[in-house]
Amino acid sequence: MAQKKRKQQEYASEEEEYISKEGYEALRQELEELKNERRVEIAQKLKFAKSLGDLSENAEYNQAKEEHTINEAKIAQLEDFLSRATIIKKPPPADRVGVGSTVIVSSKMGLERYTIVGTHEVDIATGKVSNESPFGKAFLGKIKKDTVVVRTPKGNIEYSIVDIC
Repeated sequence: MAQKKRKQQEYASEEEEYISKEGYEALRQELEELKNERRVEIAQKLKFAKSLGDLSENAEYNQAKEEHTINEAKIAQLEDFLSRATIIKKPPPADRVGVGSTVIVSSKMGLERYTIVGTHEVDIATGKVSNESPFGKAFLGKIKKDTVVVRTPKGNIEYSIVDIC
């Protein structure tokens, strides 16, 4: 099956779904594992559960069917996203915040470092925030020394951009 050519863009804007080359490869690898390994595991579970007899009250069979449904939904979701995603070839210019930028900000909580990423690469523990989140949206297009106000459920938080990497 021929693979579709992926859209590639020099710099990211805020309207589309973006992903780094590394993030794309990680999701592609996850998709392959779901299709080639997880499907086989689930098929074996289904075969075993069917061998137990009556399927109407067979907990193993019902669980394997549910795992199959979840796996197939995840496969469809990843295939859809990967077919539409725009791979960012390089980070945006260092003078303006965009998808792929790392920003160092100052707030009442001190200095913090965040990287603006596409929705499929979010990892709050490592400071990777979505370009579609209120936080990410507030920073897109801003420059060094700009003040940014982010609305949160607990109230507004003011940040000052110290640096853009």
